[in-house]
Amino acid sequence: MRFMMLIKSDEQSEAGVMPDEKLVSEMVKYNEDLVKAGALLAAEGLHQTSKGARIKFSGGKPTVTPGPFARTGEAIAGYWIIQVKSKQEAIDWARRIPFEAGETPANSDGVGEVEVRQIFELEDFPVSAEESGWREKEAEFREGSAQSPAVDPKLKRFVIFRKADKDTEANVAASEELLAAMGAYNEEGINAGVFLAGEGLQPSSKGARVRYSRGKRTVIDGPFADSKELIAGFTMLQAPSKEEALAWSKRWPALDGGGEVELELRQVFGEDDFGAEFTPELREAEARQRAQIAAQQWPPEH
Repeated sequence: MRFMMLIKSDEQSEAGVMPDEKLVSEMVKYNEDLVKAGALLAAEGLHQTSKGARIKFSGGKPTVTPGPFARTGEAIAGYWIIQVKSKQEAIDWARRIPFEAGETPANSDGVGEVEVRQIFELEDFPVSAEESGWREKEAEFREGSAQSPAVDPKLKRFVIFRKADKDTEANVAASEELLAAMGAYNEEGINAGVFLAGEGLQPSSKGARVRYSRGKRTVIDGPFADSKELIAGFTMLQAPSKEEALAWSKRWPALDGGGEVELELRQVFGEDDFGAEFTPELREAEARQRAQIAAQQWPPEH
């Protein structure tokens, strides 16, 4: 089972305040534990929403609204993707994130929140998709996309978050036509060397939130009422500029949500975005972790 752990933003992360060396070191150690357990698939931090944009489709036509966005407590500041055996194991990992007092990613009060969401697997899609041959084609597509394109260090990376709505929260199955349209969109991105990853998230009723407050962890089971601020899926891409990333966002399949969909485009942090707090030793450790993630097998051998 795969899960996405989403770190919620706050005033300091939205102000672009970077974590200090102590926190960066603790996060690297936490990621190292995930790697050793064979659980870590990806981990990224995101630039503040002032560097992003929202793309709202109405009647299939996109309207772009530049950031920042007012509700910082519901924006995403970063995420992990992990592969574990159960939801409880995912929650246990979320509880271990080093958000101690004075050491949260952006909050000196020791307060933070992480949302744990399960990722859709091929077997979660309806039988009709299997009967049409879509599932087999999607499996081939995923196998190919896992190998290419390679991350180009000269390009910037972006995440397109697909906002949730009442249908995604009700787990309404996507139509065969929409699945085919999304598959074509993703394949076009791969052929252009742009598409890096993409996943759908199960409804928040299958997720949980872990709230940190001055050293205490509180687990809150889903569903969550604020569906407009929830995430239903994401696409990661690489592009030379925000403008080109926006252009790909605006080409999102019009069939999705009946043409009524909201996307959020966010830039991913690169190594050069960090200062002296990201020491050469920590940079080397992160590079080693990324290499281990790329080479690891699941389940891990014991």
